[in-house]
Amino acid sequence: MRFLIQRVTHANVQVDDQTVGQIDRGFLVYIGITNSDTNETADFMMKKLWGLRIFRDEFGKTNLSLSAVNGALLLISQFTLYADCKHGYRPSFTDAGAPDHAKALYEYIIDCSKREGFPVATGIFGADMAVTSENEGPFTIMLDSDKLMPPRSNEKQ
Repeated sequence: MRFLIQRVTHANVQVDDQTVGQIDRGFLVYIGITNSDTNETADFMMKKLWGLRIFRDEFGKTNLSLSAVNGALLLISQFTLYADCKHGYRPSFTDAGAPDHAKALYEYIIDCSKREGFPVATGIFGADMAVTSENEGPFTIMLDSDKLMPPRSNEKQ
């Protein structure tokens, strides 16, 4: 699972020239899901996302989390985070999760974030979306579960 996180002063997403989601201060999060991702992967990634201390404190240090600044989340499904550009010039998306699997995990992330108490706005899964944002900093971070989570063991011990 991959989260591309931008710290924003505001962001919105439109589908067919209609605003379907918008936030003020918070995180714009593009979410890429692959077939090996599970609810456990999502739980790990959400905990990391919610705890990121990348907002400035009163001393200008990036020391505050999303909850500390009463921030919101704009969550956008983004299968292109799994683009493979190794061969030629046309990206391959074979590592992106199957739509049914990815949609279920995307909705799980939305529901968990709401239950955690964050104001949540979203795009529409699978739609052609226009996302507008003002990146504060700019500050952009990529979280990749393959690089953050301990390896999974499939062997019985």
